[in-house]
Amino acid sequence: MSADRAPASLAAGSPTPPTRVFDVALLDLDGVVYVGPAAVPGVPEALAEARRAGMRLAYVTNNAARTPQEVAAHLTDLGMPAGPDAVITSSQAAATAVAERMGQGARVLPVGGPGVAAALTAAGLTVVERAEDEPAAVVQGYGPGVGWAQLAEAVVAVRGGARHVATNVDATIPSPRGVLPGNGALVGVVSAVTGQQPLVTGKPDPAMHAECVRRTGARRPLVVGDRLDTDIEGARRAGAASLLVLSGVTDPAGLLAAGPEHRPDLLARDAAGLLTAHPVVTAVDGGWRCGRWVATADGEDGLTLAASRSGSRGGTDIAPVDDLDGLRALAVAHWARTGEQARPPAVSAADDEAARELAGWGLGGR
Repeated sequence: MSADRAPASLAAGSPTPPTRVFDVALLDLDGVVYVGPAAVPGVPEALAEARRAGMRLAYVTNNAARTPQEVAAHLTDLGMPAGPDAVITSSQAAATAVAERMGQGARVLPVGGPGVAAALTAAGLTVVERAEDEPAAVVQGYGPGVGWAQLAEAVVAVRGGARHVATNVDATIPSPRGVLPGNGALVGVVSAVTGQQPLVTGKPDPAMHAECVRRTGARRPLVVGDRLDTDIEGARRAGAASLLVLSGVTDPAGLLAAGPEHRPDLLARDAAGLLTAHPVVTAVDGGWRCGRWVATADGEDGLTLAASRSGSRGGTDIAPVDDLDGLRALAVAHWARTGEQARPPAVSAADDEAARELAGWGLGGR
């Protein structure tokens, strides 16, 4: 990709708030709406405002531990009213896939939280508890209580001929204590022992987003997520636009190193980004500008951020609505140079103001 040609994602921005461009927001949960038991600060109010603006909300989660009813009740308790029909979990996607392949009534061994067994039963499958019950499939999803006994039962069943199905392979989940092991870490245990790779049905497989689109009748959906390898890639595979939020797993360094399939269309600190315009990133002599920040290439993999004394967001002299303009400029500058490659840049600052900006994102300085 030439140095003066912007990558397809992020550079175009959105001159009007997403609530006025997209009819349905397909929101991830962990790291987007809540972290652990608590809502992300400001998100309940932002989603209420999005509803008032006419945007419909649906919730798409790879976390298979809970039922849609439990998720909806949790959202409602946190000040975000939702019904079970607004929630689709990776357990439901896995149950549909097994029913289609194995037929109604097929025996399935669930591994994970109660949401896994509930989804299998709702899909007309027969839930069993032991490998000796000769299940046709093992469906493995996240559950905080999953331990050695369940993993051992899964291993015996898969080695005995059951199809291993994983609701998702997210290696980590966000928590108030930091990043913790996700379902993918435990799926890896079963795969390592059995030598069998699982069928994965959750994000980034587009089936989950497609199901939400069918349920909501969305014409212009926007996927809102915190993970590049599930939410953003899933949006691309489903042909939907995406908004990456930095309230969960992905940090600025991970964003800059993203490959083409992981590059979002929009960027915000949190889901309140639904309510604001998003700036364009424009080519300037030797670099890329967003607002008052200019990012330029420095060597093969280096980037330099500089504060400009005059700048505009998308050609209009207005104050920025967030502090991410410099990060947007850096991302577009790096992606324009690396094209189809995914590699981390070395980032430096051209001045003290840029150094403070980079430090705030946990990136390199002068």
